[in-house]
Formats: sequence, C-alpha cells, structure tokens
Amino acid sequence: MSTEQKEIPYITLDNVTDSDVLNRYIYPNMSINYYWSDDFSPQMYIALAQAGFISVTHNHEGRLLLLPEMQTHYAVLDYENLRIGKRVAKLQRSSRYRLAFNTGFNEVLSSIQNAYEDCWITGEYAELMKDLSQNSYENFELFSTELYDEDNGTLIAGEIGYITHNVYTSLSGFHNPSKGYNNWGTLQLVLLAQHLEEQGVRFWNLGHPYMEYKADLGAKILNRADFLEKWKNNTSNLLD
Repeated sequence: MSTEQKEIPYITLDNVTDSDVLNRYIYPNMSINYYWSDDFSPQMYIALAQAGFISVTHNHEGRLLLLPEMQTHYAVLDYENLRIGKRVAKLQRSSRYRLAFNTGFNEVLSSIQNAYEDCWITGEYAELMKDLSQNSYENFELFSTELYDEDNGTLIAGEIGYITHNVYTSLSGFHNPSKGYNNWGTLQLVLLAQHLEEQGVRFWNLGHPYMEYKADLGAKILNRADFLEKWKNNTSNLLD
C-alpha cells in the first residue's frame, strides 16, 4: 500500500490487522481518508472499528461497497464537557421518558432508514448491523439506544453505535421531528452520555465534527493525530 495513492484504495483484512501498515501507511497519510472494500464480514468490520475506522457504504454502479474512513478530524465528547440546556434538564426531571438499550434494534434501524433519503445503512450493511447487535465479540459491542415516550410507548429517538477498546463511537441516529417532541433528540444524547460515563466508557467519538448539535453537546474537534493519541492513551495499545 503506497502513501502516494490519490484514488480511493482497496483495503483488506490483512492491511487492517497489520500494525506496520496502519502506522506507516494509513494513520500518517493525510491525503487519503476513505478506503473501500467488498468484505462485509463481521471480522472485517470489527477489525476496522478496532483500528479506528468508521465504516459507511457507497453504491457504485449498482454495487454496494464498504467505505471505511480514517477521518481527518473528529468530534470527541469528554463527559466533563457535556452541556445540558434548561429545556433538556426540565425534560430529564420528568417521568415521561424511558431509556433502553438494544431492546428495539430493528425499529431503530428502520427509523434511521426512513429519516434519510440516501441512508447508507442498507443492504448487506444493514444485515451486518443486525448480526453484530445479536452476537457477542471480544472487545466489540454494537447496540442501539432507544428513547421511548413512557405515556404511549412510542419510540421517539435513538441511534446505533458500538464500543471498542472502551470508547463509544456513534454511527447514525434519528429523532421524531414533531413539535411535541422538541428536545427529545438532545435528551437521548445527554442520557446516553451519562450512561456511558456511568459504565466507565472513556470517551465518546461522535465522528464527523461539522454538525452543530455535536458542538452544542460539548464535543471538541480533534485532528487525526490528536484523536489517535487520545485513542491510544485510553485503549489497549492497539496502535503500537
């Protein structure tokens, strides 16, 4: 694998699990952030996640491809920076909501798919998400977060993400846009952050930093080098 490549390069499981390839050719190469693969196996996906990639999909000429990204910048939430606005705090004091984890995965997934016209959680990737959520793996747990209206049992907000090396990474989420549920999407994020802190998860990787709600939540922007250093300092020394 060459650091001189400008097109999106193909990446293999051997590449992802080779620390020399990661440290010499992938992590320092800021000219490339996306890679592609046609390997939708759990082993490939988990290896990518454990190496710090966030994987989405791309439909190329009718063929769904896995598109792992080693981002140039990341939104990262340390819990001491969590911001809770007055309206969300008021909601949190009510007894109207119920937070759950991995009890309604398929409903969360379908709600995410319906929320975005070009949702990348589709086809083989969606089936892989279901498989990963239903099975146990070493140093990897993918799950859904669900926020319900306790009054009527309706799913109002949720997301899918995973924990690896004691760091939580968001993939995608949704919230009910009805006026009656203003701030419930933010409430779900706040409750999840507090839950992660209680569980001893080191920090929250929110992925791309260019969404306003992430900054409003208290996330800070880290460049790739700083993110990988933080990842390394908080995880089992995968990057050595």
